[in-house]
Amino acid sequence: MTSEESVLSDIRNELSTLGNMEVAKHSAGFFKAVKGGYGEGDLFYGIRVTVLRKLVKKYRGVSLYVVSQLLNASYHEERLLSLLILVNLFKSGDRDRRERIYNLYMDNIAYVNNWDLVDSSAEHIAGAWLAEIDNKEPLYNLAASDSCWERRISIISTFYFIKHKDFSDSLKISRMLLDDREDLVQKAVGWMLREIGKRDIDIEREFIKKHCKKMPRTMLRYAIERFPKEERQKILKVDSRL
Repeated sequence: MTSEESVLSDIRNELSTLGNMEVAKHSAGFFKAVKGGYGEGDLFYGIRVTVLRKLVKKYRGVSLYVVSQLLNASYHEERLLSLLILVNLFKSGDRDRRERIYNLYMDNIAYVNNWDLVDSSAEHIAGAWLAEIDNKEPLYNLAASDSCWERRISIISTFYFIKHKDFSDSLKISRMLLDDREDLVQKAVGWMLREIGKRDIDIEREFIKKHCKKMPRTMLRYAIERFPKEERQKILKVDSRL
């Protein structure tokens, strides 16, 4: 066994020890890891996120090989831990390391396959790197994907841009996803529009005014959540479907 394989084995043994059957059962239900659910087939040790975040500090020096093996795992907590470690490594790494982490992330994007995995990583890795190299095209490709998780990654990645008061790509991708039928994508788009509104309410209002009749109900409600009550009611009346 190589040193990297030994470290990987140690991490998995520790995760197994930290697991809790009751928490695992609850997590399986919460993340819809049931037949027909969006997380069908996912496995859980039953470990709280706060515990995993403590392990990030402990294992932040592991190799990208070890992290990639965790990201390809069947257990949800292994994938989440790997993504949290990658985010930490990305923030502290040099340009070459950041590029390698982004490429690893995109090469293994099929394993970023639940909303918490997306939300804990997309803006910090995909969003941050694509902003650095000023190339947003990969996000538009993801927005056109058949995978709801890739579409969620596309819009959540733009949170990085939003935090830097750059809203153009968020708005363009939101328009691409206006017809999306997946609830978790609708919520993500509505969330990002709401975040734009926190920084420039006029831009969000303009988008809502133009697209509210076409926006899915869930997306619209998420987007206008912080609007004054009377304004929300007026917008919802415009949407004759509600």
